[in-house]
Amino acid sequence: MSLKNKISKNEGEWRKILSDEAFKVTRKKATEAPFSGEYNSNYATGMYSCACCNKELFDSSTKFDSGSGWPSFYAAASDDSIEAHQDLSLIHI
Repeated sequence: MSLKNKISKNEGEWRKILSDEAFKVTRKKATEAPFSGEYNSNYATGMYSCACCNKELFDSSTKFDSGSGWPSFYAAASDDSIEAHQDLSLIHI
């Protein structure tokens, strides 16, 4: 999603439309506990979409078991489906 199409809502508006867990993960960069999420062991056919904007992110045909405890995919639904960001927040020097 380009920045010009970015959905702008304040924290209260997001809290009204997202579950507590979805709010923490999508708005506060939290992570659900491994092997706990409803989609980790789900292999139903379909599309995985963003909880905030409903944009298609991953097709179920690209899902695989990475052993990490989180849903894993080897390809995005399209070239502009996701943005990758390096997370170094847990690296201690």
